[in-house]
Amino acid sequence: MNPLDDLARTDIDPALLAQVQALFAQQQARLAEKDFKITTLTHELAYYRRIRFGKASEALVGEQRLLFEETVDMDLAAIEEELEGQAPAKRQRQRAGRQPLPPELPRIEHRHEPASCQCGRCGADLVKIGEDVSEQLDVEPASFFVHRHIRPQYACRPCETVTAAPIPAAIIDGGMAAVGLLAWIAACKYLDHLPLYRIEQIAARQGVPLARSTLAEWIGRVGVALQPLADRLAELLRQQACLHADETPVRQLDPGSGKTRHAYLWAYRSGVHDAGPPIVVFDYQTSRAGAHARAFLHGWRGHLMVDDCVGYKALFTDGPTELACLAHIRRKFFDVHAASGSPVAEEALRRIAALYAIEQQGAGLDRPQRLALRQRQAVPALGELHAWLLATQRNVAAGSSTAKAIDHALKRWPALARYAESGSLPIDNNPVENAIRPIAIGKKNWLFTGSERAGRRAAAIQSLFATAKLNGLDPLRWLSSVLERLPTYPNSQLDTLLPCPNSTQS
Repeated sequence: MNPLDDLARTDIDPALLAQVQALFAQQQARLAEKDFKITTLTHELAYYRRIRFGKASEALVGEQRLLFEETVDMDLAAIEEELEGQAPAKRQRQRAGRQPLPPELPRIEHRHEPASCQCGRCGADLVKIGEDVSEQLDVEPASFFVHRHIRPQYACRPCETVTAAPIPAAIIDGGMAAVGLLAWIAACKYLDHLPLYRIEQIAARQGVPLARSTLAEWIGRVGVALQPLADRLAELLRQQACLHADETPVRQLDPGSGKTRHAYLWAYRSGVHDAGPPIVVFDYQTSRAGAHARAFLHGWRGHLMVDDCVGYKALFTDGPTELACLAHIRRKFFDVHAASGSPVAEEALRRIAALYAIEQQGAGLDRPQRLALRQRQAVPALGELHAWLLATQRNVAAGSSTAKAIDHALKRWPALARYAESGSLPIDNNPVENAIRPIAIGKKNWLFTGSERAGRRAAAIQSLFATAKLNGLDPLRWLSSVLERLPTYPNSQLDTLLPCPNSTQS
């Protein structure tokens, strides 16, 4: 029953009744509008959750998928915030289990005591019975400060000599940049992929003028100082029995034409099952020609995991043994299935997933145990997959996308199945692709390298940073420590500065 009807039957003043009826109608309109908006936002939220966690996101790979997920996650948070604002009452937000904040971070305690130590009702003294503790993560922008070096000078009057402490050796003699600042600039440029003009702007917001020309000079000098470490890293990498290799295109400025041209960053990584610390080395070259890989790996003999790039083919005629990437084979079948829902592609994906499941079982095993597992399970599964591919090849339309995926797998089959013959060989090339992915994303910020020398300098520094991250080191802290010690370190102890612990024993 409408409460306004009951109100109308009373002796209420008609003018007041009209006002109440008008207010009630306005309130009903507002509630209807909120209900409509809540319904709209709820449907939108369901849609975004569906595309975020559904099969549609599988169609994106690499940096596309990362950027897609990042954008959708921001949209999901915004929609949930709007829903909270539309709710008639503050609702308790459902949160996933939150990871505890790292215990090594410094803590600043803020104690929030009641306004009075007496009970507000009876005046009795309050007794502490416990504490409610919550933590929030905070950050301060780059904090600039100055090291002031004071060297007292002492004179000997009889000898007429002056004595003072020697000036400590530095990467840049007489420079105003301390090692922490040099390491921060290098990390901003090569880890966060910030162009120098953005670093200049960050410093300017803190009231510190750092001209781009000065920053460029410092980076150039740091690159020269770190080159011996990068060269030594490459030597240690070539001592490994198995390597991953991949490459990504970059743009290089061509000053003569005012345009850019293609260059390539070749990436090499130590095998994931090899003994010793993991190592990544980037090699900057002006083309994708196989001669660059042959020059880098000159004289090296071992197993090389690569994609189907023709640049590597000449290597395998008289040198390394080829390994093919199962993830590349899977990707081709995935693309076919995503485009057409092909049952053949679905069956191929199922069989490949079984091979990866075997690898998951062997993740924590040593080499002999992993070899035994592969011989017992992977070898038969590979044989069945190969027989199935041959049989299926005869029943699919020649030239179709399914036929091309099958042909590609069969063409590379000897190199594809070779990993199962050992307990130390990898199943795919994902480790080096993961190492190269941050650079592939970051190049959208810096757009191009200014010269071949700049590209080689970037490759050297990024090799050291990527290896530091693989070995669980903080690249910024590692570089600060190295730049402080490097000027006085003899070449015979160079290995102790590398970002791969126990590298001399690898």
